[in-house]
Amino acid sequence: MNLDSPAPNGTRPSARDRVADALRDRILSGDLRPGAKLPTQHELAEEFDTNRTAVRQALDTLRREGLLTGTGRGAPPTVAERALSHDAPRKADIELADRLYEAFRAEHVTIDVFSLTTETLNTALAPSTIAISRGELSPRSIAVRVLLPSADARLALPRLVSDPEGRDPRPLERLHELMHTYVSALKGHLETLRMRDLVAEVAVEIRTVPLTPTHKVYLLNGTEALFGYYKVKPRTVRYKGEEMDIHDVVSISTPLFHHAQGPDLHGEHGTAFVAETRQWFDSLWSSIAQPLELG
Repeated sequence: MNLDSPAPNGTRPSARDRVADALRDRILSGDLRPGAKLPTQHELAEEFDTNRTAVRQALDTLRREGLLTGTGRGAPPTVAERALSHDAPRKADIELADRLYEAFRAEHVTIDVFSLTTETLNTALAPSTIAISRGELSPRSIAVRVLLPSADARLALPRLVSDPEGRDPRPLERLHELMHTYVSALKGHLETLRMRDLVAEVAVEIRTVPLTPTHKVYLLNGTEALFGYYKVKPRTVRYKGEEMDIHDVVSISTPLFHHAQGPDLHGEHGTAFVAETRQWFDSLWSSIAQPLELG
């Protein structure tokens, strides 16, 4: 999780991120298919009203993510032939965005999530909600269940590097403020689809459990499971005007492993993994999980 990434509060992203996000959405939505050539850097700079340096940095980002090839000088880059393949785990927001888009083709969509803040989910939902607004996807119902760490739980992470016993409450206070921000945005974005009569039924339920997530899980339509590990790293963050050196976790950039039911993808192993993950999630949801009050 990148806790310093722009929160959904209107903060303007950098020109590089704005270009990268837009092009990534076009690739993941299928507007740009594998093998398709992108416009030139000059044309992209004009389209996004920015400079070629920002465009070049955005293209480099997409190349590192495996979505583009040929981003050097000369011919315009092309969408990688394996941009939408699932042979190897991909960056969390990319993989999740891709699978969510496919999941939203169903008439009734269910999404179950176990994570730290829902930051990755918020980012990955964008291509699907845009497609719904355009009429390209048209689910009749969306039901989302989210499990997050409890505010009163003594979590192992995040914590100050200089405070191995975790006595300073500020890292966890910051985490829970961010958690509430992302969850509120998630509910708002999805409920807007219902308010605009784009989706007939939308239900978003958030519960908390007294656990420190060491991994993140997404269950889509009860038939697919995506699993990724949180990796711990030291970093410097600002909170209430002060800098803190904390042990934090990486989320958006961590790879997600994909399992799906049926012999066409992962066969019996995938089917068993999805079933076991679903039972694990339901066991937490129906036992120690408590509703989250957003206030």
